[in-house]
Amino acid sequence: MDFQSIDARLLSRPSATKAFHEKWGWMVYWVGGRQFACEFTASADAKAPYAGRHLLSLKCDPDRILELRAEYPGAVLPGYYSDGRMWISVDLDADLPEGLVLDLCDMSYDLVFSKLPKRVQREVSDV
Repeated sequence: MDFQSIDARLLSRPSATKAFHEKWGWMVYWVGGRQFACEFTASADAKAPYAGRHLLSLKCDPDRILELRAEYPGAVLPGYYSDGRMWISVDLDADLPEGLVLDLCDMSYDLVFSKLPKRVQREVSDV
């Protein structure tokens, strides 16, 4: 899967930014001061099934998580170092439909945006 199109989609959302997190070695995507996506390669000594995989972690609707994990076992995992009930990690080297991954990027942004204080939502929308 072409990560450039995923990166472009994540950054196309209003006031979305990204910054490299030195300590983790991850690229983190933000809106209104809150994280909505992370792109990284898990270290080779990470726990299975994450070890060595190129992953994209996204916030996701809990009901959708169950569907995705059933439909794409091994490619859609519980969120790496996050609450697996609300976050997923997508294996970017797996054979997933690009449209699905882009839709999941939009869902993650929308879920995080909806939890921002109304004042921050207005500021983000006005930019």
